[in-house]
Amino acid sequence: MKKMIRFSRFFVPAVIISVLLIAAGVVSLCTQKINLGIDFKPGLIEEVRIAPTAITVSYNGVANIEIQTNAQGVYLVVSGAGSENRTENFRYIDYSTVGEMVSAMSKVDGITATAVAPESTTAEGFFGSSSQSTILSAENFRLFYNDENTAVVSVEEVRELFENDNEYSVKQSGDVSANTYQIRAGDDGTDPEISKKIQDEIYSRFVRKYGTEKVAVIKTDFVGSQFSNSLASKAIILVIGTMFLIWLYATIRFKWDFALAAIIALLHDSLIIISFISWTQMEFTTTTIAAILTIIGYSINATVVIFDRVRENIRTIKTEKFVDILNISLSDTLSRSLITTITTMLAAVSLFLFTTGSMKDFALALMVGLCSGLYSSIFISGAFTALTRKNWKPSDEEKKTQTQKVETTNIFAE
Repeated sequence: MKKMIRFSRFFVPAVIISVLLIAAGVVSLCTQKINLGIDFKPGLIEEVRIAPTAITVSYNGVANIEIQTNAQGVYLVVSGAGSENRTENFRYIDYSTVGEMVSAMSKVDGITATAVAPESTTAEGFFGSSSQSTILSAENFRLFYNDENTAVVSVEEVRELFENDNEYSVKQSGDVSANTYQIRAGDDGTDPEISKKIQDEIYSRFVRKYGTEKVAVIKTDFVGSQFSNSLASKAIILVIGTMFLIWLYATIRFKWDFALAAIIALLHDSLIIISFISWTQMEFTTTTIAAILTIIGYSINATVVIFDRVRENIRTIKTEKFVDILNISLSDTLSRSLITTITTMLAAVSLFLFTTGSMKDFALALMVGLCSGLYSSIFISGAFTALTRKNWKPSDEEKKTQTQKVETTNIFAE
């Protein structure tokens, strides 16, 4: 005998809950809209960090020397006519303090290194500013560092720098103690020099407040209006195209109502994610599109497994009600659906806890989508197929092959 949990008792409440959530999302979209990232909104995003200078480096010579930094140390790449092409390595493991690093770098011909931080300061995690050219010259190149004793600058204080300009928006980036901020400014496409003007304006405002020796531009992203519009339209086409191909596959493999139920479940998951993004004002980027497509993949996989079991049980279960077959199929696949979701959720939780920026947003969207996908595969697609096959009766051929009776468990039983 086949055991059955009556999931169908919760089809109507589940649909009502989903409608309310999506309606709340629509209201949020109308009032708050989506926090479009730089990929979909023309303009510039600049990431600025307030940190002290550790060392200044200048060069007076005929060769070209480029300064580079990474997690292991500082490197001087020497090239050009009349010089030997080589790389001078100054690893933190070899030069553990600012004083040792300055002494070693000053031994390179033409290089003048000066300690700004106390010479006993640990040499670790130096970084430059993208506002400076990495090709050394007589002008000082600043190497910044993370000083644990630096006072935390609140995001409200940074917003005061732009309080009279509505075109700028400011938000915290990463850990509060890092003193890193994202400044965004829009572009209406009328000024071809807008990118440089915005960068100069942002940098000058920080410098006036905190000084050149404490302002480092970490990175700058700029997207023109034409490119952002093209990217947005392509993203919409991509999602719609994915939905169509899934519908075509499900129609060929199953029946039309199964295919439509699968698409409704996928639309439900997509709308829930978009609503969540609107509620939280999470930045909507191409990474978010990747999360939505990943969720669609997991959701349709769970739905196909359930419908496969439904198709099999139609031929073997002895019953006059399609809802019984549906409940049995959901019961049969419940453990598989739960295990798949939980194991994937563990990976998403790890990403959320141990990453930052767009990857953290990706993980959060994925976690919400996995829960929505499991829910929609059982209750949303199930509710639709139960509705379309309300008057279903087994055919004579199906009756001949039906051999197993139905046994209702006490869980959710009527």
